[in-house]
Amino acid sequence: MATEPDIVFYHAPQSRSIIVQWMLEELGQPYRLHLLNLKKEEHKQPAYLAVNPMGKVPAIAHKGVVVTEAAAICCHLADAYPQAGLNIAIGDPRRGPYLKWLFFGPSCLEPAIIDRMLKRPEGVPGALGYGTFDTTLDLVVKAIAKGPHLLGEPFTAADVVIGSGLIWGMAVKAVPERPEILAYAARLRERPALQRVYAKDAELAAAQAA
Repeated sequence: MATEPDIVFYHAPQSRSIIVQWMLEELGQPYRLHLLNLKKEEHKQPAYLAVNPMGKVPAIAHKGVVVTEAAAICCHLADAYPQAGLNIAIGDPRRGPYLKWLFFGPSCLEPAIIDRMLKRPEGVPGALGYGTFDTTLDLVVKAIAKGPHLLGEPFTAADVVIGSGLIWGMAVKAVPERPEILAYAARLRERPALQRVYAKDAELAAAQAA
């Protein structure tokens, strides 16, 4: 009799939860997919609100413990399965910069991209968590320019979070196609796990649209 996977992944195709889908493919651990149809507002129904009261994807249940927010999920999974080599261990001096980039994604990079995408005025930089779009992007570019990844040689969960943001930002024409960003994105797209994600998510989206 097959055992139930330790991870249940609540996912909606072509949404923010593709970040965690990528993380799971990199992790190589079995998981059970719980698919949600956003057009049918399944994420707003009581059954899912009991998992995430925010009514957002992604979410996971890991050994019965629910974790929400993409960057938090990536950090949790990387630490839970250190054998995958996607985290920086406590005690390693690179742990601080690693966590910085994990939090930088949702707190600075994503809001800056969304404001630029929606053509919102930046207003008073001091009142914005990310300051200015250019300052935010310049900091990321400075890190990835050293390559091949944010922390140099190791590919980590931080690259999943920041890389996803940059690739999405270019897709919506909010992030300029600077040479350093294009080169970084190209390296990420060569990863078999991300290639599997693109293929699987396209199939899931097509199935929901049928």
